Amino acid sequence: MVAGPLVRYLLGLPEIEVRLADQVAGKAERLAAGHPGGKALAIDFQNEDALRREISGADLVVSLAPYVFHPVIARHCLALGKNLVTTSYVSEAMRDFDAAAREAGLLFLNETGLDPGLDHMEAMRIIDAVKKEGGRIVSFISWCGGLPAPEANTNPFGYKFSWSPRGVLLASKNDARFRMDGRDICIPAESLFDNPALITIENLADFEGYPNRDSLPYIEAYGIRETTTMLRGTLRYKGWCSTLSRMIRLGLINREEQVWAGMTYRGFLERLVVEAAEKEGKPAPSDFRSALDTDLLDKLEWLGLTEKKAVPEARGSALDILAGRMIEKLSYAEGERDMIVLQHRFIAEYPGTGRAPERITSTLVDFGIPYGDSSMSRTVGLPAAISVRLILEGRIKEKGVHIPVKPGLYGPILDGLKKQGLVFKEKREAV
Repeated sequence: MVAGPLVRYLLGLPEIEVRLADQVAGKAERLAAGHPGGKALAIDFQNEDALRREISGADLVVSLAPYVFHPVIARHCLALGKNLVTTSYVSEAMRDFDAAAREAGLLFLNETGLDPGLDHMEAMRIIDAVKKEGGRIVSFISWCGGLPAPEANTNPFGYKFSWSPRGVLLASKNDARFRMDGRDICIPAESLFDNPALITIENLADFEGYPNRDSLPYIEAYGIRETTTMLRGTLRYKGWCSTLSRMIRLGLINREEQVWAGMTYRGFLERLVVEAAEKEGKPAPSDFRSALDTDLLDKLEWLGLTEKKAVPEARGSALDILAGRMIEKLSYAEGERDMIVLQHRFIAEYPGTGRAPERITSTLVDFGIPYGDSSMSRTVGLPAAISVRLILEGRIKEKGVHIPVKPGLYGPILDGLKKQGLVFKEKREAV
């Protein structure tokens, strides 16, 4: 869902040949679209011999596979002497390659998408500029959301999928850690959506915001140890958090595999209602509808989860069934636009200079192209594509496992993105 702009950018460079591998036959062919510089193949990512064979013939590898495959791919890249680019968070398994990659003279560049990726780059551009002006960052809050454009916000959930539905739903299972006014706070996954913040984006709308994963490591990564606030969060249209909170409590995001053979969607929902009641020590309701509030029931009915239609999965998790219904019902129609909103909010102080503290706001609002690329695919794929070009041209000298927080990494990537029309608007005002 996000590879198209990356592939086309690289195919537009005459000196580059792109080999495209996907597990599903036909997907890579559609991306190659008959371009003479594109070669497509189907590959089982669990077949390490096949992976090694394909990696051995490359100068550089880009992995947009599910993140669990990145360490496997990285291991082969290390053995075969290949640089690697991903758009995913650096896992502990990936971080463990740092010393060996440095010794081998290789770069494993991660977090080169939107969030993580563009968020790091623009944050560091401003942080480094403030430091050059004799200042320091004492508060950093970042919000990012991939959403339907206002005119495409047409369903009860206020959301449509521009990337992996499973990935969106699994993100709700992460605990969150952040710093607020000098106090480090941890919110367990089961409470993640209970108290969203109201976030106003000027000239756009009011949104809900909730913390995203663990923000605390970025205090060190961004070099702002003096900050009293560090929060990286996710934006959604109002109502999303309440809906997800109730769906989690109902068990719809559970990943445990169960047997559903011969069961209807209604039977599936009835089972979850009964199990949720048992978990809370309550008697099973005589009618599952009575256990659900009207708003949630209406949304689940709209998804089709009250239909007497057979569940397609004989085995699987509740999450699998929910994701299947959501991708069917919460997809973009032809010609609809998505929207990316990314905003950084800083408080900068300038001790000893006589300069007043500043509130700095940097905002990117980007829309998808009707009948063309989604904004999500552009903002994820293009930073990675530009990173690839810069590495192949020898313009990035870093070695080891990195994210784009150094000027030699983020500077040329942001310059390249400006040429693609992806530009942040910066606003400064005295506090």
